[in-house]
Amino acid sequence: AHCARGHGHERPSGAPLMPSTWIYLVRHGSVVGAETRRFIGHLDVPLSETGEVELRVVAARLSKVPLAAIYTSDLARAHRTADILAAPHGLTPRVRPALREMAMGRWDGLTAEEIEGREPEAFREWMSKVGEYPFPEGESVPDLVARAWPVVESILETHSGEHVGLVAHGGTNRVILCRALGLPFERVVGLGQDFGAVTMVEWTSSRWVLHLLNDTDSS
Repeated sequence: AHCARGHGHERPSGAPLMPSTWIYLVRHGSVVGAETRRFIGHLDVPLSETGEVELRVVAARLSKVPLAAIYTSDLARAHRTADILAAPHGLTPRVRPALREMAMGRWDGLTAEEIEGREPEAFREWMSKVGEYPFPEGESVPDLVARAWPVVESILETHSGEHVGLVAHGGTNRVILCRALGLPFERVVGLGQDFGAVTMVEWTSSRWVLHLLNDTDSS
């Protein structure tokens, strides 16, 4: 997806025009056990060897971007991703626990099949109301937005006119995009976020522009 516009964070009218700020949202690389498709949420699962290889390619690609800073979730899979991406720039990632994946409560560590077998009614309700129904004993999408979005606002204040990397998780990146582009949260699952994918958004001082979504092109 290219050049979608949003207005999730308008500046007040009459505010001075500032140079664009560019944010490169990156989902962490592949993790150990990814093939099981478990809900891992706040579980601290490390990158796999495949993830390490994926991210060296992404790092080479982003080495051409004049990144002023890289922010990351504190979970190991994101922090390691940020370390790999930061190395060509001589940067130390800035850790923000608020960028963690959504807490999945008692479903953390389970597959969809296991959850459906244990709690079929709750699972059906969650599937039918993604973006509305909270994880049992975990977080809802509004909970995630409430803690992650202030990090984005802080980046805009601190890095006006600069290029910044933000390494997080599938859920976190999706809700940031929904919030920025003014999309309803039920659209959250439609915004692809593959392992190691790059999404590029621009803040123009009056609106957000989506230039690249879920890009895994290694060229």
